[in-house]
Amino acid sequence: MAKVTFSIWRTNESGGQFQNYEAEISEGMVVLDAVHQIQAEQANDLAVRWNCKAGKCGSCSAEINGHPKLMCMTRLDDMNLDKAITIQPMKAFPVIRDLVTDVSRNYRIKKKIKKFKPRNPDASDGTWRMYQGDIDRVQEFRKCIECFLCQDVCHVIREHHLHEEFAGPRHMVYTAALEMHPLDVEDRRKELKTEGGIGFCNITKCCTNVCPENITITDNAIIPLKERVADRFYDPLMKLLSIFGKK
Repeated sequence: MAKVTFSIWRTNESGGQFQNYEAEISEGMVVLDAVHQIQAEQANDLAVRWNCKAGKCGSCSAEINGHPKLMCMTRLDDMNLDKAITIQPMKAFPVIRDLVTDVSRNYRIKKKIKKFKPRNPDASDGTWRMYQGDIDRVQEFRKCIECFLCQDVCHVIREHHLHEEFAGPRHMVYTAALEMHPLDVEDRRKELKTEGGIGFCNITKCCTNVCPENITITDNAIIPLKERVADRFYDPLMKLLSIFGKK
């Protein structure tokens, strides 16, 4: 057992401030365990969002010592306990209360993305065949738990506040899962360029670095989508082919 200081963001009428709490921790505890202990014993009104406590629901996203992480997957044994551990809400989203942020914008963006459109809706002729490599490529993107840590750490959203101009890495991953599906025939390149604002991403890979599911967001999703947009709108030959192809 050890006594550790936690500096947790608490909202108030003037906005909010960090408040210190001391908690007894034991081996194997994660940050979320400590937060629950503080909530139960010292701050019953502390607001925190969580659900599965297994790193699969994405609910308990926060910034721990300034780094976007899942509280349920951040072990206290791996941290320097000699200093106060700071816990604050994700910076890129509006704060509702304490550690809870409003991430509803992400769901509104997702609804606007064109859905899966199969090349043969009936599939009665048995032509829905896929190679294992195609399945594996798409399956990586399906691992996303929508924790929105990638959205939080993205400097386009976090620092430049281009919330309306750039959809963000989470939605690039979702679009990639559709675009790279071998049976999908929908064209989402125009929306990626305009509404999605894919050009704002300068591939710093910060989103890849914080993904708890180890999805290679930049290399496997965003860059291939950028290439598709570039081929469609900036390659002279492809642009001519697309013009004459419509007639």
